[in-house]
Amino acid sequence: MIKTGLVSVSFRKFSPEKIIEMVKNAGLCAIEWGGDVHVPHGDVELARKVKEMTKEAGLEVASYGSYYRVGCEEKYNLTFDKVLQSAVALEAPVIRVWAGDTASDKTEEAVRENMISETGRIAKAAAEYGIDIAYEYHANTLTDTIDSAMDLLDRRLEKNILSYWQPPIGSTQEEQLDMLDRIAPYLSNIHVYYWEGRERMALEAGIKNWIPLAQKIASLPKGRYAMIEFVRNDTEEQFYEDAKALKKIFGS
Repeated sequence: MIKTGLVSVSFRKFSPEKIIEMVKNAGLCAIEWGGDVHVPHGDVELARKVKEMTKEAGLEVASYGSYYRVGCEEKYNLTFDKVLQSAVALEAPVIRVWAGDTASDKTEEAVRENMISETGRIAKAAAEYGIDIAYEYHANTLTDTIDSAMDLLDRRLEKNILSYWQPPIGSTQEEQLDMLDRIAPYLSNIHVYYWEGRERMALEAGIKNWIPLAQKIASLPKGRYAMIEFVRNDTEEQFYEDAKALKKIFGS
């Protein structure tokens, strides 16, 4: 089953209360709470409060978008312990992380090996609380190509290491379907948006492209969340329109 939702960092300017109100009014199911603004790393009391508000509104916590970069704790002065504390208090089933901060074609094998080892370390810690670790599928990290992402996943050290997926900007639908086929055994949640060239568009304009992707995702075992990530012009009005399109695409 695919449930619909919103990534909270789509609206960093809004409070958690406002985001909860919008998601509920839009008829979506869940929220991925971001660790940079809405649920800051290590603020356990706030994480519990946001969890309670989310559940009281009849919504689900889909995940914790931590912005933690694996293998870069000292560089960014962010320990995984702080991230995990917040995720546990939030009762997030998944922690989204970034696979470092360099493009795969510019990364030495020793760095890749460290990525695999470090991801194993944090995944083992998260598993004690029943939480999965999922890479962001993103440019300028070690998941910037499907080949590089699959190398990390195929060599994973813990079974709770997964990956998000989103259609890379500029890729064709055929390429996107192939990516989904390959990453399917490790697939966590989906970030949903639609771009034409370098311009962010209304999601309605991308429905025809998304329908085959959604059908493939829906055919996979286990449930997951499909969540709007950013909207055209960052407006509340566009979010409501995108939410309608999201429900057309995923049928919920």
